[in-house]
Amino acid sequence: MTGATATDILELAEAHQVRFLRLQFTDILGVIKNVEIPSSQFRKALQGDIMFDGSSIEGFVRVEESDMLLAPDLTTFQIFPWGDPAARVGRVICDVNRPDGTPFEGDPRWVLKRQVARAAELGFVMNAGMEAEFFLFKPTADGRPATDTHDVGGYFDLAPMDLGEDARRGIVDALEQMGFEVEAAHHEVAHGQHEIDFRYADALRTADNIATFRFVVKQVARQFGLIASFMPKPVFGQNGSGMHTHQSLFSAGQNAFWDPQREWALSLTALHYIGGLLKHARALCAVTNPLVNSYKRLVPGFEAPVNVAWSMRNRSPMIRVPERRGMGTRLELRTPDPSANPYLALTAMLAAGLDGIETRADWREPVNTNIWEMSFRERRRLRVDDLPQDLSEACDELEKNDVMREALGEHITEQFLAAKRAEWREYNQQVSAWELERYLAKY
Repeated sequence: MTGATATDILELAEAHQVRFLRLQFTDILGVIKNVEIPSSQFRKALQGDIMFDGSSIEGFVRVEESDMLLAPDLTTFQIFPWGDPAARVGRVICDVNRPDGTPFEGDPRWVLKRQVARAAELGFVMNAGMEAEFFLFKPTADGRPATDTHDVGGYFDLAPMDLGEDARRGIVDALEQMGFEVEAAHHEVAHGQHEIDFRYADALRTADNIATFRFVVKQVARQFGLIASFMPKPVFGQNGSGMHTHQSLFSAGQNAFWDPQREWALSLTALHYIGGLLKHARALCAVTNPLVNSYKRLVPGFEAPVNVAWSMRNRSPMIRVPERRGMGTRLELRTPDPSANPYLALTAMLAAGLDGIETRADWREPVNTNIWEMSFRERRRLRVDDLPQDLSEACDELEKNDVMREALGEHITEQFLAAKRAEWREYNQQVSAWELERYLAKY
């Protein structure tokens, strides 16, 4: 729908019998919200005249300044490939504006657009690809979520070990009908865990795609009698779900990370970008790993990173540089998980990398041996730091990081930290089954 006009969308909607249109946006915590309107209101909506109560949305505004406008991005119009063919449902992703038409500083999509514009001023376009892993579980008899997996398959397994292939194919089919270029789909390491990879895009489109992807996966899984979850670590003793983010900068149509004349064929731009990610890694975690549960994935022994380092030959550091060079030169940040708000996560990553370029950040020495097996002295010699061990520690790092605060803006930073600290306090007050089993009889 590149270059689409309101007239184009109205004609498509009529031709495909679209009866309802979802005006979709994302709150600060990354949860999709929408206002659904009937066909009689399509023209009004596409002109940006639909208003909603922002005070009811997590982290948006106070009651006394609640009115918000939804400004549709017409290039994002899609028709959902399920439901009644005679009364289809479409969607368009919206920016959130104040009543006077100015951008709302608490809109995560606008925050990413602002950071993309900053990169453009420096001559760069960010391309990104996110690999959001997920689990498929069987619901309980009364339909509630549970963690009983639908199979005992492992990495790249086939049926009968992999019982999720029909659901995966259904998801892929729906995604392709919605314009995704799906590159691969396979069973992941843990029982009931899956991955579907689709082509990279510019940062904003990638964030839009991840938001759509998570919605489609959940919807199609339900059609197969399953529950899909992007929770980072739902099952003790099994690998968690990551959202490895491949990223590169392009300048004048060329990959700015590639320099065949330099060591590793990586440009100074790439190395300083890596340096920026390392420099801000601990603060980044609050945004890329935003749940209490996120830090139960970031532990040794389950292929998730726990250290602030980079490498080209192993997956224990947080950054891996794949072997491919030329136009495909990129780095893979392995820290993020799929519970992250994709708009804020890409904002924070890009801000960290650009700061690294502007300040000529030290990229340190690549670590090409297994960090988990290193001595404490060797890790100190290589300046290998640890990632935060819990959400509270990550929030402390975000709160004191000026680069991250500026990128997110004060409104989102304050609202995000308030929500996450409340989440941590509530978690700390719980009495878990582990505590009861360990302490109840003993003490």
